[in-house]
Amino acid sequence: MSAIADSTDGPIEVIKVLFALYPDYGTLDVAGPLEALSRALHDPKDKSSKAFECQFVGPSAAMTSTHGLTIKADMDYEDANDEIEDFDVIIVPGGEGVFDVLKNKTEPLNLLKNYVQLQEKNPAKERTVLAISTGALIPAQLGMLEGLAATTHPDYYTRLETICQEASTRDLSMRTDVMEERYVVNNARFDLGENPDDNPYIVRKQPAGANTQHARRKSIARKGSNAWRESRRRESIARRASMPLGGMRILTTGGVTAGLDASLYLVGSLVSHESALEVARVMQYTWVKGVTVDAIDV
Repeated sequence: MSAIADSTDGPIEVIKVLFALYPDYGTLDVAGPLEALSRALHDPKDKSSKAFECQFVGPSAAMTSTHGLTIKADMDYEDANDEIEDFDVIIVPGGEGVFDVLKNKTEPLNLLKNYVQLQEKNPAKERTVLAISTGALIPAQLGMLEGLAATTHPDYYTRLETICQEASTRDLSMRTDVMEERYVVNNARFDLGENPDDNPYIVRKQPAGANTQHARRKSIARKGSNAWRESRRRESIARRASMPLGGMRILTTGGVTAGLDASLYLVGSLVSHESALEVARVMQYTWVKGVTVDAIDV
């Protein structure tokens, strides 16, 4: 069970999610995850046991997607940065507006930077960043993907590789392994077992210092991320603090529908696997699983 969801001392805590919007975001990058997370329940027999509370932040009062969907922002970025400790998950959609964000160095770049700093200072809390489709280019520009694995929309694999290479100039050994997957999870939390190489849910990255300039990896058979279901979660704050980004869970996805798959992973990891399967059933959606890279039992 999730560290968030398995409390027995009182009401189950609602998992707070912030969608980081900007002009010309991708419609399904927001609507898909919003649908999946809003349907998730801690108790499938209790419709009042909503697992997630979703809010929207934007640089103006309302944000319009590339396809014309307008969403009212619950707060501006100044307020979001002030309240950043409240959020368990930040979701960064892709969309045509990503490239203006990168060019002009506008939000949500600063929000993500502050979120990472918060995690590094206080690794006791389980925090997650989910970057969907071309939204992965935003954490890439910040250097958040150094030494990790990642994916993005297939049309932008090369762009992601280039941005990651430029961001890694601070440490040439800390390359990013770009993978051709539905979603890629870094810093996951479940028991690896006695021999991680035998765990069917884990993908090992290349040895440290390996030349990963052309390291894009095609889809492989070792899928899923459900080993945590049978494990005893051994929380170790010190160990988490030693991980990249203070142990923050980092998810990136492929094309726009992959945001649904990654959102189901979040339901599975933060609520329960059963809840994720129920959400997929109700939505009549076939959950295509991605991979988990170099997970650790913290």
